[in-house]
Amino acid sequence: MHAAVITGQHRLEIIEVPEPVPSPGGIVVDITLCGICGTDIHAYQSGAHYNPAICGHEWVGTVSAAGTGVRNVAEGDRVVVAVPPPCGRCAACRAGQAGHCSIVFLAATGRDVHDSRHGGFAPRLSVNADRVVRAHASLSDTQAAQVEPATVAFHAVRRSGIRLGDLAVVQGAGPIGLTTMQWVKAAGAGQVIVIEPSMQRQSLARSLGATFVVAPGAEAEALVREQTNGLGADIVYECVGRAPAIQAAVGLARRGGSMCLIGLSDTDASITPGVWLVKEIMVTASLAYTHEEFDLAMGMIADGRMQLDPLHSSTVSLASLGDALADLAGGSSTQTKVLVNPSS
Repeated sequence: MHAAVITGQHRLEIIEVPEPVPSPGGIVVDITLCGICGTDIHAYQSGAHYNPAICGHEWVGTVSAAGTGVRNVAEGDRVVVAVPPPCGRCAACRAGQAGHCSIVFLAATGRDVHDSRHGGFAPRLSVNADRVVRAHASLSDTQAAQVEPATVAFHAVRRSGIRLGDLAVVQGAGPIGLTTMQWVKAAGAGQVIVIEPSMQRQSLARSLGATFVVAPGAEAEALVREQTNGLGADIVYECVGRAPAIQAAVGLARRGGSMCLIGLSDTDASITPGVWLVKEIMVTASLAYTHEEFDLAMGMIADGRMQLDPLHSSTVSLASLGDALADLAGGSSTQTKVLVNPSS
């Protein structure tokens, strides 16, 4: 069997791997679709070490084999990738902080001892059964393959402390920014301003319900001042994942406002601490999600509060994955969410 892994800067390799078999407590999943994540793109751009187990971590598939002791799913179930429930045994869990379970963190970052040599850019994958959740029956495969990134944004908005009526700014209208924007609206924001340079993504943000959409820079700053009578935004969500955007996000917030860091920059960022201090900025940062949030997010996708179909721009084969990554990493792609069919 062949799997695709990112092995260096602008380098994707198709490697030969053994056919997966289920271990005790484990399953084999036949991958239907796997999304290309922003972290995949950043790893391809930078060449920084990238754990192969998370090279392709947004997938939906069907359980084709189950090992001994598996009770939560059965052969034939359609499932989406998740993180396991809290272990209940690590230091964080024993301290009553199950939301920061060490075992869940290792799984989210591709460092679990049971992880395979590759991720979902492969026809089949072996995982622990507690790493999956049954896909909501009403979701299409295209929607189900986007549940993982939608849950990333869901977790971030839940952590952010947004309040009814807040004026929120979302920096970036990629897949994470567009799902964040929709969760922010579902959480009761009064207005949502999306900042995005791409005209195509600007149009998509408008169609999905953004109150205003504007290019970054002076135009965005002027719009936020105008809509807030000079105060600044109540909360700003940083979804770009570029170092300069972090200080820019704080610059748009009002005194006593908040900034939620979601986008992951692969370089250090320069900030102006005096601005943060004078503004008394409250900062939340968000990584991944919890196991139970998958069911919560899927329910809201199923009832229409989150639209994922408009984000899906194309589906490519495993053989075309390298070209798709190169296009997405080039900075001028017209794609939004690219899915991979690893069996085609």
